[in-house]
This record gives sequence, structure tokens and C-alpha cells, in this order.
Amino acid sequence: MSPTTMSAAELIVCESLVRIYQSGPIEVQALQGLDLAVNSGEMIAVVGASGSGKSTLLSILAGIDAPTAGSARVGEWDLLSMSRADRVRYRRHTVGFVRQQTASNLVPYLTAEQMVDLPMTAARTPKAVRRKRGAELLRMLGIADCAGRRPGQLSGGQQQRVAIAAALANEPRVLFADEPTGELDTATSAEVFGALRDVNRELGVTVVVVTHDAAVSGQVERTVAIRDGRTSSEVLRRTATAADGGTHVIAEEYAVMDRAGRIQVPRDYREALALTRRVRLALEPDHVTIRPDA
Repeated sequence: MSPTTMSAAELIVCESLVRIYQSGPIEVQALQGLDLAVNSGEMIAVVGASGSGKSTLLSILAGIDAPTAGSARVGEWDLLSMSRADRVRYRRHTVGFVRQQTASNLVPYLTAEQMVDLPMTAARTPKAVRRKRGAELLRMLGIADCAGRRPGQLSGGQQQRVAIAAALANEPRVLFADEPTGELDTATSAEVFGALRDVNRELGVTVVVVTHDAAVSGQVERTVAIRDGRTSSEVLRRTATAADGGTHVIAEEYAVMDRAGRIQVPRDYREALALTRRVRLALEPDHVTIRPDA
């Protein structure tokens, strides 16, 4: 397999990514040829129904799981050819990961300050550097006053912000967050998502958020939808200025075409035109039409 070609701006590139699980005698294809590109410094949301493959994708990119086939690169790392030692270095220095369940992110007997210090200690960072960076991260995330508290003394939103700080301790290039607001109420979710936006904007860290929350996915410039183990569509958002000086957000949805030329037509489009197994294609001067096979 030839290495994935990446542009200078791209930090993450997946091509024809496949992940197959064996569940007894049954093979489960969690990813079925997924393509994805994320630029350095970008913040995107990944959405999809339960079982679509979005969490599997995040686990692979975070170095927790390994792909079955295809190609996936994050920076200089080829995720299909990493040794166990490479994987440890990758997870320690290149990526940070925040889970939905706060109990999975934090150690109950450690304070917030100790939690942020832990990954830096594992990376053998000098004590003076650890202390300074830990204090800076807690302050930036608005939880400096929580430094001496343990998880049981923190609210859900504070716990997630401590988890974000710990994930950023070793200055990763990319932060992955799997449903980081899934256990939080609306107001607290907004605070945590605001913290992720601050991390992206102020530190330049690339942020990839898996979410089912439309209020969260609607706040990023690009939302990638996964269906049946493949990227199916993207929504791009931009801010436009009206004649009276007011601003509003314009969202445009695009189908994603893979390297084989395949696209997934959204279900509501298919149902509206009764598109089934076979459709008619016609090449026009500047577009392609899809019509029912009637």
C-alpha cells in the first residue's frame, strides 16, 4: 500500500479506512472505506447515528484501536504501521483524548492539579515546567480555583474541563473528544464546548469532537456526517454580512465523494423521489442529474 498523500495544511488524512471486528462467528464492519481530511488548526464535529462508526474512527485516530485496512495518518505517524512503543509515544505526545464518562477521564483520589501533572510526569517533564504548565492550563480553562479539589468535589462541567486540561498537558497537536457534553445539561454543555473552542483558538490545537448534540455540531465551521461506516456528507458554515451590517450564519450541505466516485444520497432525498437500487444519471454541461429509474 502506498503512503497516504498529505498536503502541507492537512494534519489528519484517512483513505479507504476499514475496521472489522469479530464477534463470535460474525464479522462486524464498523468502518467500510471511510475517507477524511482535517487541516491543522481546524475544529470539526463528527456526527452520526449509533453504530455508524464515529466512535470507532475516533478510537483509531487516538491510537486506542488499530485499523484493519486502508490508510490513516496523523502528522508524521502512519497509524497502520506503528509498533507498540510508537503507539505509546504517539498517545503521550501527539494526541489528547477526552471521553464522555467523566469517571473514565479522572482518577478519584487525585486533585485537579495532580491529574494535569500525571501525564507530564509520565513523559518525564521537569518539575518546574510541569508546575507552570499545569497552572496555565487550569487558569485558561477557568478552573484555577479547583486545583486542590478531587473529582467528587467538582461539578460535571468542572470535571470535564479538568479532563481537557489533562489531555492537553503534553502539548498534543490534536485533541479528540468523544461526546464530551453527553452527560451534561444544556448550560454546562455550552461551557465545556466553549472551553474546547478556546483551546482551538488560543493554543492552535486541532480539535475533533464526536457528538450527537445538534447544538454542539452547529457551532463549528465544518460538520462531518458518518453513515454505515463511511463519510456521507459535510456541512460547511460561514458568516455573511447583510446590507444593514447584521451578520448571519449560512450552512451548506455537501455530499462526500470517495476515491471510487461513490456518494451517499441523503435519505430524505431518496424518499422524496422514490430513489431505490438503480437510478438514471445524466451528465449536463455543469452538473450531474440523478433521476428515478421509472
